[in-house]
Amino acid sequence: MTGRRRFRTTLLPTLTRPAGRALLPAGALVACASLAAGCGVVPGTTGGSGGDSVTVMTWAPENTRATNKPGMPAMARAYARWVNANGGINGRKLNVLTCNDGDDSVTAAKCARRAAKENVVAVVGSYSQYSGSFFPPLEGAGIPYIGGYGVTTTEFTRALSYPVNGGQPALLAGLGRELAAQCGPVTLVRPDTVAGDELPALLNAGLRAGGHEDAHDQRAADDATEYSAQADRALSRSSADPARKGCVVPALGERTDIFMDSFRRARESHPAVRTAAVFGSVDQSVIDAGGGKSGPYEGAYVTGWYPVASDPRWNGMKKVINEQAFGDNRIDPEDAGVQTTWVAYTVLRAVLEKIGDGEVSARTVRRTLDRGLTVHTGGLTPPLRWRTSDLLASSGFARLVNADVTQQVVRQGRLVPATKGFTDMAKTLENADTD
Repeated sequence: MTGRRRFRTTLLPTLTRPAGRALLPAGALVACASLAAGCGVVPGTTGGSGGDSVTVMTWAPENTRATNKPGMPAMARAYARWVNANGGINGRKLNVLTCNDGDDSVTAAKCARRAAKENVVAVVGSYSQYSGSFFPPLEGAGIPYIGGYGVTTTEFTRALSYPVNGGQPALLAGLGRELAAQCGPVTLVRPDTVAGDELPALLNAGLRAGGHEDAHDQRAADDATEYSAQADRALSRSSADPARKGCVVPALGERTDIFMDSFRRARESHPAVRTAAVFGSVDQSVIDAGGGKSGPYEGAYVTGWYPVASDPRWNGMKKVINEQAFGDNRIDPEDAGVQTTWVAYTVLRAVLEKIGDGEVSARTVRRTLDRGLTVHTGGLTPPLRWRTSDLLASSGFARLVNADVTQQVVRQGRLVPATKGFTDMAKTLENADTD
């Protein structure tokens, strides 16, 4: 920090085998579901889950006025092309259906019903805030949900959910604990949605763990084109105590950068306020667009699920993107959604390899996961395993197996590690009042 007191904002992401019958870790079909649940097709693939193929689905919102995650289905397709180009696993190809959930509860349910109709063996590496709409059709068909983005707490309570990260719960709790020692009054600016309603308790759990008072809860539209009034209000609240530098935490998804435009203009009258950020809202491209080291994110704390994008542990993913999706600007290797899809397909591949020549179905995928398969992700996460004894049920999130987060900070315009390694937020989440 410079001598001048200012706000810090915290923002809220060789497979070749001999001929046989092992399964491709991701295939290449993208069948069209409907106009409401838009799908695309990976060339050179066929549909269905016949003897030489297995079908999965990846969904995410695209072309909406609010949050969009087109990189997730695009990453799934790229992974499929890469795997298929290398012979698959035991001769089986994995067809990837994609679906646009439209950021809409009805369309999210249509995506899930489409998955059931197509007999997919799993939904993998997906994003939707409408878990109350998509889980019932999946559960009715017995389809596991592997590696959701974690945008709702429901993903950590349903029996057929197999999360790969701690979702928004771990991010916000981790961020709150970090800010407790750094900030005076904290204001959370979050969407006025069902998913947004879950955020204050999670941030407050982390703040309380650090001996800090709860954050001010400030709701905002998640599809606004400007946030001048919201920025003024947040700045006023967080500068209420002139003896302590306040913090504003915008958790507005893709609208965070729009909020920051308004925040930048309004903060001149509130120099004693700082900023901070949760990964998924802020990545290096957002920091660059905001002015780098001279922008509003300089010095901001960012909590993530994974190592920073410059970490060599991401080299495998980047190689696949370069080989199979070069020039596809939907796939940003620094995006937490793209990273989550990569990790989720790593889990799927491990499951299919474990099944080997056996029957591949939604039932056998679930059984393989439930019986204690340990998945290693090359250090991008801790080893993942979903046995009953591994679930962190005491936290109130019955399906949570990985509550680790990374603490990052923006220095000289670059997102770098603030601390070494992962921080386990399981104990903090036990104290989160999300009822």
